[in-house]
Amino acid sequence: MTTNPEIRPEAARAPTSGIVDVMSYARGRPGLIPLFVGEGDLPTPPFIMEAAHRALLAGETFYTYQRGIPELRAAIAAYLGRLYRTDVDPERIYVTVGGMHAAQIAIRIVAGTGDEVLIPTPSWPNFDGAVTVTGATPVSVPMQAGPDGWHLDLDRLASLVTPRTRAMVINSPANPTGWTAGREDLVAMLDLARRHGIWIIADEIYGRFTHDGPEGGLAPSFRDVMAEDDRIMFVQTFSKNWAMTGWRIGWLEAPVRLGPVIENLVQYSTSGVTSFIQRAAVTAIEEGEPFVEGQIARARQGRAIVCDGLRATNVVDLPAPPGAFYAFFRVEGRTDTTRLARDLIDTAQVGLAPGTAFGGGGEAHLRLCFLRDPVQLAEAVARLGRVLPGLAGAAPA
Repeated sequence: MTTNPEIRPEAARAPTSGIVDVMSYARGRPGLIPLFVGEGDLPTPPFIMEAAHRALLAGETFYTYQRGIPELRAAIAAYLGRLYRTDVDPERIYVTVGGMHAAQIAIRIVAGTGDEVLIPTPSWPNFDGAVTVTGATPVSVPMQAGPDGWHLDLDRLASLVTPRTRAMVINSPANPTGWTAGREDLVAMLDLARRHGIWIIADEIYGRFTHDGPEGGLAPSFRDVMAEDDRIMFVQTFSKNWAMTGWRIGWLEAPVRLGPVIENLVQYSTSGVTSFIQRAAVTAIEEGEPFVEGQIARARQGRAIVCDGLRATNVVDLPAPPGAFYAFFRVEGRTDTTRLARDLIDTAQVGLAPGTAFGGGGEAHLRLCFLRDPVQLAEAVARLGRVLPGLAGAAPA
């Protein structure tokens, strides 16, 4: 990083996106199958769009509640209560401009210049960026990849706690690896946080996308093991379950005592989420269960297509991810995955995200999003199958 006296160092340190870099390389390629980003290919269902339209026609175009309209906060609390069979106070819910906004608010509350935040990696790169722009330092906790998937070494996590540690970001099920913390893992992490008085920022966005248990299963959650006064904030979004990535709406769940602080941070960043989008979100959460169930089934089918097809090349190392909707895999003999991702764009017309975008431990991997049309996925896997054996171990020119 070069020094620029005109701007703050934390702004200059904000990492660039390796995903965007490869997407820009692929832009405008006819026939490309884009599997780089973390979203499915289905548009938002019409019944959700119609709710937004009704709200617009009703004149809901004015400033609104900083914490979110009461109807949406109540709907979210009821939804969480149904899923986790517990009572959730709507006063714990704060509507945000997507999950990224929720994560930024949570991190800003607990960390700043001179502080440290632990992040198990490989991880969604926006966590690192959100910590960096506050002036805090992200501390990677590299996970280990084995034949049965990824694992977090809890002793290593504990060893990286210092007097400057203010929080840990725990994403489970995880993007990009699919790692899913078990109940015992959650208990150990919560115990560590309690001992040191640090916060847990829990990203459980993919909690309903589990693949090895019964249909409709939930990943283990900090909700299963926490007490009401624990220092935990949950980051959530409407993007994945209800195919609303472009709507930019999510929520932060946090202790009621933080309400005035969160409200101020919303006020000074966005002044609240657009009211007609919030009306659409109410409809999504109250009427969208069949659609969500279809998304989960689609992801399970996509996982089977991708894992079976890529393993058949005999040059790919791909443990089946237990959660989320990404295949995170290595190609034999290739470590420069930015170059490999470009090679695959050129030769297979398939867009994948390079592992270099996801931090420590993921550099030699590629990420593929399989929440897609099964016919399209089958074609993408067929294309990859034709070129990967020739690219494996190939020395870049």
